[in-house]
Amino acid sequence: MAVTLEQARRVGCTCLKALLRFAFMVANNLVAIPSYVLYLIVLQPLRMLDSKSFWYIEGVLFKWLLAMVASWGWWAGYTVVEWGDDVKAVSEDEAMVLVNHQATGDVCTLMMCLQDKGTVVRQMMWLMDHIFKYTNFGIVSLIHGDFFIRQGKTHRDQQLVLLKDHLEKYYRSRNRKWIVLFPEGGFLRKRRETSQAFAKKNNLPFLKHVTLPRLGATQVILKTLVAPQENGTPAGGDAVIKESKSKGLQWVIDTTIAYPKGEPIDIQTWILGYRQPTVTHVHYRIFPVKDVPAEPEALTDWLYQRFIEKEDLLTHFYETGAFPPPKGQPKALSREMTLSNLRLVGIQSLAFLSGGMWYCIFQYLYHCLF
Repeated sequence: MAVTLEQARRVGCTCLKALLRFAFMVANNLVAIPSYVLYLIVLQPLRMLDSKSFWYIEGVLFKWLLAMVASWGWWAGYTVVEWGDDVKAVSEDEAMVLVNHQATGDVCTLMMCLQDKGTVVRQMMWLMDHIFKYTNFGIVSLIHGDFFIRQGKTHRDQQLVLLKDHLEKYYRSRNRKWIVLFPEGGFLRKRRETSQAFAKKNNLPFLKHVTLPRLGATQVILKTLVAPQENGTPAGGDAVIKESKSKGLQWVIDTTIAYPKGEPIDIQTWILGYRQPTVTHVHYRIFPVKDVPAEPEALTDWLYQRFIEKEDLLTHFYETGAFPPPKGQPKALSREMTLSNLRLVGIQSLAFLSGGMWYCIFQYLYHCLF
């Protein structure tokens, strides 16, 4: 079939736009990430004198970096509509966020839709696959205190011990409040077949849009971060509680990400912007942590039930284009999540100005020394 001039022009424009966006993303990373690292190196004396102020500044810089990632999708027309409970109401409390996982774009979507949730982004900790440690953003996540978890049965027990140690060492000492994890342990397309086989063998529901979650990380987080008065479990040691004066983990936020037609956005699309503008839908449901069972068997059942509910939510969404209304309500209400273009331009400008400043400083030092 012959390609028309109009089709060729459209393809050419898309390719040019993708190339320009990629060049901008590379330049963005080359100035923003080194600047983040250099600012924090310079501020090391403050870390020793006033750790709380140091991690406050680091959190602000971290939020700006995530806003830059969000801007790549926002300016490509990849927006978010939110459903269910309003998580802004618990943005100042400690919470664990459970998210279904379909593609690399899930992380970018969360980076975007949490930008307007108060202090959440600068005070959150991410659990992510260890492979992300070796990406351009790895150094940022390492400094921020995110945890890189290695998948597979051979590493599982050791990783859970390391996670517990990591939470006790970094979570409260850096004033973290939200912790985000993907309990499925991998992308839907990679785990679905194995999960369905496991479900069939153990007489569990057949799931198509999600996979059965894994218990390990969720259980460690609850045992380590929930205050004793909530469910009788340890909260990471008396020293940690005494130092932080924290109420402990108070909420579990069950988060379900849905893409139109079940076609997820990956990081390549987010960067290059070659897909048509897309609205991603995010549904929240908030549970008090006191209602979450502590015993492994009961917790497993509770966690499975959350993902069975996700399956129902996604089935309804793919059939109707909307999430179902809460019980007792005739219609589900949605909220369009918006970002300020002025703020995004300001953050991007600051990143490039910072890059220029550091370049001038190193040029000056070089000439002084040599």
